[in-house]
Amino acid sequence: MKIPEIPSHEIEFSAIRAQGAGGQNVNKVSSAVHLRFSIPNSSLPTEFKSRLLALNDQRINKEGVVVIKAQTSRSQEANRAEALMRLMALVESVAVLAKPRRATKPSYGAKQRRLDGKQLRGSVKALRGKVTY
Repeated sequence: MKIPEIPSHEIEFSAIRAQGAGGQNVNKVSSAVHLRFSIPNSSLPTEFKSRLLALNDQRINKEGVVVIKAQTSRSQEANRAEALMRLMALVESVAVLAKPRRATKPSYGAKQRRLDGKQLRGSVKALRGKVTY
């Protein structure tokens, strides 16, 4: 399925100070970026919205708002671009449906190889015991 474009007015950016080491620059400059994107209020197709909301992802809160924090770069523009790329990757991940798994049965040979390996491993472990004279 074709991935729809997300309009820029649906994405909210806010600049924050980055965490961690970085010297004086990190204490003065708000170069990290918080991206907020509301799934229920977006113009995405309904099936995309339902798949996104069904994801067990820590970036999606209870209200259905995606919050992405980007702080790897010293430049605010680069962090904005990275946050947008992560949002698009998240939307792309729900665009393709995974094929349903079809249950199969292991062959007789596969079962025998598994049991032979278990037996060999057991014999190796049995030889590790105390030696009695």
